[in-house]
Amino acid sequence: MTSNPRVVPTIVLVGHGMVGQRFLEALAERGLTATHRVVVLCEEPRPAYDRVQLTSYFSGRTPEELSLTDAQFISDHGIELRIGDPAETIDRASRTVVARSGFSVEYDTLVLATGSYPFVPPVPGRDAEGCFVYRTIDDLLAIEAYAKSRATTGAVVGGGLLGLEAAGALKGLELTTHIVEFAPRLMPVQVDEGGGAALLRTIEDMGLTVHTGTGTQEILAGPDGAVTGMKLSDGSELATDMVVFSAGVRPRDQLARESGLSVGERGGIAVDEQCRTVTDPQVFAIGECALAADGRVYGLVAPGYEQAETAAATIAQDESAFTGADLSTKLKLLGVDVASFGDAHGATADCLDVVYSDARTGTYKKLVIGRGGELLGGILVGDADAYGTLRAFTGSVPPVSPEQLVLPAGSGGAVQLGPSALPDAAVICSCHNVTKGAIRGAVTDHSCTSVPEVKKCTKAGTGCGSCVKVLGQLVTSELEANGVEVDKGLCGCFAQTREELYEIALALRINSYQDLLDRYGREGARGGDGCETCKPTVASIIASLAPTIGASGYVLDGEQAALQDSNDHFLANLQKNGSYSIVPRIPGGEITPEKLIVIGEVARDFGLYTKITGGQRIDLFGARVEQLPLIWARLVDAGFESGHAYGKALRTVKSCVGQTWCRYGVQDSVRMAIDLELRYRGLRSPHKLKSAVSGCARECAEAQSKDFGIIATANGWNLYVGGNGGATPRHADLFAQDLSDAELVRLIDRFLMFYIRTADRLERTSVWLERIPGGLDHVRDVVVRDSLGICSELESLMAAHVAGYRDEWAETINDPEKLDRFVSFVNAPDTPDPVVGFVAERDQIKPDLPLLTIGMRPQQPADVLEGSAQR
Repeated sequence: MTSNPRVVPTIVLVGHGMVGQRFLEALAERGLTATHRVVVLCEEPRPAYDRVQLTSYFSGRTPEELSLTDAQFISDHGIELRIGDPAETIDRASRTVVARSGFSVEYDTLVLATGSYPFVPPVPGRDAEGCFVYRTIDDLLAIEAYAKSRATTGAVVGGGLLGLEAAGALKGLELTTHIVEFAPRLMPVQVDEGGGAALLRTIEDMGLTVHTGTGTQEILAGPDGAVTGMKLSDGSELATDMVVFSAGVRPRDQLARESGLSVGERGGIAVDEQCRTVTDPQVFAIGECALAADGRVYGLVAPGYEQAETAAATIAQDESAFTGADLSTKLKLLGVDVASFGDAHGATADCLDVVYSDARTGTYKKLVIGRGGELLGGILVGDADAYGTLRAFTGSVPPVSPEQLVLPAGSGGAVQLGPSALPDAAVICSCHNVTKGAIRGAVTDHSCTSVPEVKKCTKAGTGCGSCVKVLGQLVTSELEANGVEVDKGLCGCFAQTREELYEIALALRINSYQDLLDRYGREGARGGDGCETCKPTVASIIASLAPTIGASGYVLDGEQAALQDSNDHFLANLQKNGSYSIVPRIPGGEITPEKLIVIGEVARDFGLYTKITGGQRIDLFGARVEQLPLIWARLVDAGFESGHAYGKALRTVKSCVGQTWCRYGVQDSVRMAIDLELRYRGLRSPHKLKSAVSGCARECAEAQSKDFGIIATANGWNLYVGGNGGATPRHADLFAQDLSDAELVRLIDRFLMFYIRTADRLERTSVWLERIPGGLDHVRDVVVRDSLGICSELESLMAAHVAGYRDEWAETINDPEKLDRFVSFVNAPDTPDPVVGFVAERDQIKPDLPLLTIGMRPQQPADVLEGSAQR
């Protein structure tokens, strides 16, 4: 089949990945889709999708959500997108491309965006059943199917960016996971020895096994041809059921080679600074298949986008050149933030390193400083919040010392630089090469008043997304600098902040969401139903003030029930297969043998998966919604109550055994932890609250990583506030020293109620402390010195909460009307959800997740998403 004769110039794009899609957008921006016929030959059975976020498929993101292709865009611009029909031959003499289906098209301009292919080391056994690569959605589907049916252990060959992504996928599939990396550290290209060590500790703490400094010599297979293990270069053998090769990529240049185009010695289609091939000026190459004029093949998306824009500009006869690219990158791998920028490895002569390393939290920060004090580059592992700002300062002298830039938040010398400190020439979005000046111009010259508008105007923040935080800060600061009132309202329903709504509810004793909305909502929202942002936020405010404002403290009472999100709605944590988990409260981690037996019996009788949590509690997974009240009844009868693991409330107060048992203990940490947990149980707050009490300075309970932590001293207790673990760990700040029991409780009462009063929605204490004007010093003045004269009110609010506490599980099982909600189908209350299923694993259960399947498009004949092809 041959396409219609050319009546307008024709651009043929071979390949439709992320870079190919960006090229199409660049053509449209320059009006070339209106003057040219554009034909796209796409090999995969689906249009361009976000390959950077590929692993998010295993956390529930669908292929449709990963898509980068708007069908309306394709149609509006008359682009002929042929899916599942790759180019097979190029005849440069006749300027013709023939696709697999036999479709033939003549071109005036040919653009190759064929990308790369996974490198599979040439080891014996690499073709055994159970060996995979990790590159496309189809690869993921194959890995998922095999893991579900044939594997309990998986190994990834390669510990770079793609290797850690693949390891995250195997971990998400609940396989015992190994990573084999030939280099002496993980991510050897991006991080140095110190960063690799921090990353290694964090990943091993997640339960993955890492083998560095060793290579794969052979893939072992059983009589049936399926993988049984790996032989490593250090002489050891690793038992595994499947192997995922993720040891780098190579340019996909075979089609170019066969057509006589020049390629590099190590691969890549040779191009000039305009991304034209050096062999044929009518042929361009962009993305991972191109060997750029500086002699490099770029594997990151940002340089590919720049090449796409350069090629489009050149076709439009505009001046443009690609002479190299910023290789800075920020990623979240296995939940760990990893970033590198500039001269991260200190290759510049006479440079110096400024390093902060905390092995306990897995945090590593290194800045490379030049002789003149200029920031040359850096590496961030575990805490990469400052990446956007630091990268923008690269090549200039920061306004503060480098030591202040690497210290963790909460340290005495730490400094948080805002966007105002950046020069206009600083590149904020490296994916689209957008400067601070361009963002300011979008606000001042193009009247953009929001981040989405600035994104649309400049494309900043539409690539990898790592700059979005700084982008938001810049937009807000520029609007305020221009005298524009920035809408800081909670949502489209309320112009007030959460703090202001709290004050309104407290001062006027408003105990109804509808009343608050009708009286203080935006004019267009009054009388309406609200939104999913403000409903749970106001519900939390009302719950935290319930005894004082005359509301019910029971979150499923009356109007409150309709305001809750999915977890609070059923007083349990929703899991990935639609079942729920139950966490009974175990104050201070102390439990009697009798209560342990009850938990075991409940788990056995209801067939639940049991796991000890990091908060010294026992989590029971796999309960169907209709089973929840039955399980609670058994637990309540045994003296348990809700542990509020589902709510934005106090979770746990951990403890070590303290002076009662430990020879180093100086105070009774268990008793204090129990007292505090029973005092603050059920306290609703803007975000979850965690605490711990350590009986001595050895800090076995990890109190300094909690929202409020207590460490015993010979003279009493030291109180720390504002700490947290998780993806962005922060050391808590020392708040007060050598407190008596009564002084400690009084200060915690005040601190928590002041936080609940002034924090934003979903704002942890750590973020709140850094955001609130005056920071820690201001909070200390308010809470310790009563500088605002509100401490008696804060104490009164806490006293009302303590006096009004009721266990939500007990309230529910004693109310027949409330029990009616605990069904899978309201029209068939006795029918369990058929999707909720389980399979056996390690003598327990795990979710039986149905394989996510995608309808595959036929390759013969090829599918065409066609706009106005005939002009």
